Amino acid sequence: MTSVPFYIRIIFWLQKRKYGEVLKSAAQWAKSPKIFLALSALYGVLDRKGSPISPSLRSLVLVRISQINGCYFCIDLNTSVMLSRGIEIEKALSLGNWKNSQLFSDFEKTALEYAEAVTDSSKIIGQELKDKIAKQFSETELVELTALIAYQNMSTKFNNAFGIEPQGFCPIDMKKQL
Repeated sequence: MTSVPFYIRIIFWLQKRKYGEVLKSAAQWAKSPKIFLALSALYGVLDRKGSPISPSLRSLVLVRISQINGCYFCIDLNTSVMLSRGIEIEKALSLGNWKNSQLFSDFEKTALEYAEAVTDSSKIIGQELKDKIAKQFSETELVELTALIAYQNMSTKFNNAFGIEPQGFCPIDMKKQL
């Protein structure tokens, strides 16, 4: 990995520190260093400590989009992060059936409904959902949530296009939960 620019080596070093290894997805993105740098910066902003969207809600949304798009790498990584953020395994296992689960708050259900609607690019988001989401999220929060959803959709599509496989970060097999 010495042929990559120094700023990419820094990102790889940070990933090794956090995950124990370089993410396979990152190694693929890094083949275009400037795009990877921009993508890394965007993710850093979306997942910052000062985000108006809580870490647990961000994780729920990321994993649900990963499930919808069938990105097993993303499911593995994001479920691992979600569990580290305090989401209980029972809730993680129920995410694919959140609509019928009592484990999710109305607030979480609204965010997940919105994430699913945005992810389904064949549909237009209805006024009822727009009104519902506007009652629970400020404009700034809605921009951040929508950006997070768009980012994860891009990420899952990229990883699926390149056949990026899971790296075994999650202690449970989430494939069975789809």
